[in-house]
Amino acid sequence: MSGTSDFLYPRGSYRGQFNPQHLVFNANLQEFAQRVGYISSLETNGKLSPEESYKQVKALWKQLKKSKKSLGIGQLPPLMDDEAS
Repeated sequence: MSGTSDFLYPRGSYRGQFNPQHLVFNANLQEFAQRVGYISSLETNGKLSPEESYKQVKALWKQLKKSKKSLGIGQLPPLMDDEAS
């Protein structure tokens, strides 16, 4: 089972600056890329319409953006009282 799962859902190792938020976002980003690849292949082979493919990719993109925001990726840390003065 593990071999099949590794084949269908390959994961690259994370090489960036480690913190839990970046690691989770990297996993979400890899899943997004994998699923977009599947959708693209289905559309290319005529199994999905271009409109349906677009809707699915757009929904995945919204999920990824929500994940990024909830993890605080790319946001500046809040200023401390001493720094605000």
